Amino acid sequence: MDMRADQQYNPYRNFSREQWAKLRDDTPMTLEAGEIAALRSMYDRLDLREVEEIYLPLSRLLSIYVTATQRLYYAQRKFLGIEDRKMPYIIGVAGSVAVGKSTTARVLQALLARWSPRPKVDLVTTDGFLYPNAVLERDGIMQKKGFPESYDLPTLLQFLSDIKAGRNAVRAPVYSHLTYDVVPNKWVEVDQPDILIVEGVNVLQTGRLPRDGKAVPVVSDFFDFSVYIDADEPVLRDWYVRRFLALRDTAFHDPRSYFNRYALLSDEEATATALAIWERTNLANLEDNILPTRPRATLILKKGADHVVENVALRRL
Repeated sequence: MDMRADQQYNPYRNFSREQWAKLRDDTPMTLEAGEIAALRSMYDRLDLREVEEIYLPLSRLLSIYVTATQRLYYAQRKFLGIEDRKMPYIIGVAGSVAVGKSTTARVLQALLARWSPRPKVDLVTTDGFLYPNAVLERDGIMQKKGFPESYDLPTLLQFLSDIKAGRNAVRAPVYSHLTYDVVPNKWVEVDQPDILIVEGVNVLQTGRLPRDGKAVPVVSDFFDFSVYIDADEPVLRDWYVRRFLALRDTAFHDPRSYFNRYALLSDEEATATALAIWERTNLANLEDNILPTRPRATLILKKGADHVVENVALRRL
């Protein structure tokens, strides 16, 4: 056999959009057009067809995974002879800046919350676990905001550990995209959800292996399923620039905005600024930290230039 190694040992099953859409089977559409529009980020694309052909099959698949995991959990609990609290099912959503992670996470939350018998589905982003800007400035890594070292990893790991242990009223810090900073003394409480979706650029990041063999937990250790939203770098760059230009005309005009200084830039100046930020920070983070984690995802959604998912890859069991 003359088969390329990446095909011979590929741990994924690959599906065209048409093949994947057929896997919806009889999964009902539980969202209306107006709800779908509300779930979409203003810089992303999402319509009824995308939900029907991509996210309903994914919702069906997740229902199978969640049910199987719950059965295994109860079987293990019976084997050990222990009485634990319920174990939340945790889904990670990863991918580059501007790829549409927030839209995917919100669509999944909306669809999963309408399963019978209406599970409690919460959503948190890892932005709240970034170090405050003052700390990043002090440590000289403000230009690396979003890189693994810019997160308060111990606090994030403790949060996920408490969630997985079934503790109630677990607090997550709140982040403001307007001020581009963690909001002091403000939290959101996550209280024993059935399903928790965790969205962030580096949630599939691994840690450096210790020489002494001691355990080094990483965020994805707490995931039961993970989704990586993928797109080619030139496409991501274009989406980022378009989003920057849209924000220049809207949110940047708010005096409280961290990026208010960019509000009066011309199209040419704003484009040049966005490209510089992309090259200096987002592209470097993508190449060094985010893209290398793609093979760790359970499912990969590959988008084309029009924000429509073209291919789906599912990790084999």
